[in-house]
Amino acid sequence: MQVLQNILDRLTGIIWGEFVLIPLLALVGVYLTTGLRAMPLLRIPYAFKRLWQGRITDDKEGDISPFQALMTELSATIGTGNIAGVATAIYFGGPGAIFWMWVVALFGMATKYAEAVLAVRYREVDALGNHVGGPMYYIKNGLGPRWYWLGSTFALFGMLAAFGIGNMVQSNTVAHELETTFALPTWLTGIVLALLAAAVILGGIRRIAEVAGKLVPFMALAYFAGAFVILLLHFTKIPAAFVLIVSDAFTGAAASGGFAGATVWMAIRWGFARGIFSNEAGLGSTPIVHAAAKTKDPVRQGMIAMLGPLIDTLVICTMTALVIVVTGVWNSGQVGAPLSSLAFTTGLPGPGGYIVSFGLILFAFTTILGWSYYGERCAEYLLGVKIIKPYRVIWIIAIFVGATRELNLVWAFADVLNGLMAIPNLIALLLLSPVVFAMTREYFARDKS
Repeated sequence: MQVLQNILDRLTGIIWGEFVLIPLLALVGVYLTTGLRAMPLLRIPYAFKRLWQGRITDDKEGDISPFQALMTELSATIGTGNIAGVATAIYFGGPGAIFWMWVVALFGMATKYAEAVLAVRYREVDALGNHVGGPMYYIKNGLGPRWYWLGSTFALFGMLAAFGIGNMVQSNTVAHELETTFALPTWLTGIVLALLAAAVILGGIRRIAEVAGKLVPFMALAYFAGAFVILLLHFTKIPAAFVLIVSDAFTGAAASGGFAGATVWMAIRWGFARGIFSNEAGLGSTPIVHAAAKTKDPVRQGMIAMLGPLIDTLVICTMTALVIVVTGVWNSGQVGAPLSSLAFTTGLPGPGGYIVSFGLILFAFTTILGWSYYGERCAEYLLGVKIIKPYRVIWIIAIFVGATRELNLVWAFADVLNGLMAIPNLIALLLLSPVVFAMTREYFARDKS
């Protein structure tokens, strides 16, 4: 077992290292931003207008509203990465890692945009009348028969990765948080989580989107409010925190307190890695849900989808980072969720720790809901609609298993598969980028006229 663990750890280091996936994801984001002439950055207000209009739609082509599609995306991406991931980036890369998280999020907006445009453009209607799409479909319908194997490869990796990153890892996080904070047995947490998830997941995408549309804005605003109170109490330190983040991004962080120090490369590496893990731009997961949006215009949905990295990384992750820095605990030697918990407890003694616990529980639960849909659609692509009900049952059982077991191997498998599913998607994005550029030019030419 230890041999397998060592092999998986080695593979994770290679795939997510400085020479494979991280630079590839970053370069694709830069390429798409350049090809779109920085449109995602220049059209943010326009995108928010489209999001607001997308709460209600008369379009019949699709299953959920454009607003619900983004909320379902955020239900999957706003997770442990916003709390534990940010703290891990600071621990290994210093405060400067946050600057590089911002950079990868800004370029990730173009990646998310392109993914959603292609997802709607090449989606299909399955045997049950549901609109289905994502990388496997835009590879199949956009690149043709010679590339079918690549779409199937993505679907296989996505179906398996979902059980790790989107299921057992999340339920395990919740179970251990409740055990530590409230002394609740992990088996009880596993049963409750499985039952709550079943009540939503068995209703399909419409029920998932309905719950996400209500829960995601609430949980994001609640967490934001808690962090905002702490920053308000330490507002005199906020300018210095921004200066520290920006300066350390280009100089590295010197050793101090329980912090071992970090080079500029460590800041870039951990900032990029945690930023990508947080918003999933380029991994190919989120376009699966945008394909279900009620819209006739792929570009319009792409505009809404590109707001994901902005909300997830530039807002929520930044709030976590600022709390860690202004409370002065970033160099305490703590890592992951305990560092975030220490920061919130220091900044707001008493309720601060509960904000992190509450955030972790809600974020992880909504991630389980969002990723259940991603994995189900990948399974359907490979095995047909007959797999949907069995897949949902297995998914619910896996929630309980994840809550009650040690998951070292699952974590390792999840990291490897999550990285592998990104590669077919990135190849497709590059090959189909001329389609994205042409559709974007046509849309704004019509809009201007």
